[in-house]
Amino acid sequence: MDAPGEHSDEREPQGGGLTTGEVARRLGVAPTTIRTWDRRYGIGPARHVGGRHRRWAPSDVGLLEKMCALTATGVPPAEAALQVRTELRSQDVTGLGDLPPGLGVPSRAGSGLRLGAVRQECKGIARAALRLDAAALDHLLDSAIAKHGIVSAWVEVMMPTLQAVGRKWESSGERYIEVEHFLSWHVSGALRRCTPPTEVRPGGVTVIACVPGDGHTLPLEALAAALSERGLQVRMFGPSLPAESLIAAVRRTGPAAVALWAQSRTTASPPLARHVSEMEWGVRGARRRPTVLTLGPGWMGQKVPGLLHPPGLVEAVAATEAIVRRQAVAERPDRSLR
Repeated sequence: MDAPGEHSDEREPQGGGLTTGEVARRLGVAPTTIRTWDRRYGIGPARHVGGRHRRWAPSDVGLLEKMCALTATGVPPAEAALQVRTELRSQDVTGLGDLPPGLGVPSRAGSGLRLGAVRQECKGIARAALRLDAAALDHLLDSAIAKHGIVSAWVEVMMPTLQAVGRKWESSGERYIEVEHFLSWHVSGALRRCTPPTEVRPGGVTVIACVPGDGHTLPLEALAAALSERGLQVRMFGPSLPAESLIAAVRRTGPAAVALWAQSRTTASPPLARHVSEMEWGVRGARRRPTVLTLGPGWMGQKVPGLLHPPGLVEAVAATEAIVRRQAVAERPDRSLR
């Protein structure tokens, strides 16, 4: 609650700077947030009108914009204020940090998520997801991928945030489901934006799909993006691919590897995985089979002899890359016979 007279600066006529209400509307934050930053951290206007009415000059607004940019990336307000004041003392109060103007409006209530010891980017992404800020969320996800690469961004930034959001709605009576869907959609978009299609060339294809009845594609999208980032060819078939369609896709592409995701034991199908691993193609005397990778928690306790079960994205990428490279070497003509 504001103290009596706290809103009086918003009713003052314009002149000599912006009122707190005008600044709040410009930045997209609550006036109470701006007043809190002023009272607690000293991020306030250089002068008041009539001794108490706040008037924000352009340089004052620039400090608030810095606060917005820093807190949107997960920096606590107290730490952000310290950085802003340090820059003010050094006469450097221009620029907006890592975010473009207009992005990354700080959360009015904090993330409310138990993220634990995670990278700083997780907090900013969580806040953007909770307030359904699409522009800020896309920027933060793209920045994390550009900074860390797809594998590290997925393992250390995206997954911890997705898991925290999932725990939030599971423990709050089905609330925040829209936040999880919103975050998942934007993570998917970020993974696709950062990996343009690879050049089509013979051999070395990896087929990626969910088993029939399974729709959890996001981990596979991370795998597809990571392999594409390394220049490997991927054919992604998405959720719940029927068994006959999977078999047809394998016959048509002749892949070096087939990655099958199962989220639960009810969808994991060892017979299907075994059948795919036994498929053959090529001329007589040089027949080839794909290496099948069973991915996801659904395969736990259902390992099929001869199939790989990488426990995470790092291991799946390493295994797939080794399989593809090994096939490329095997198919290379023996130059010594020329």
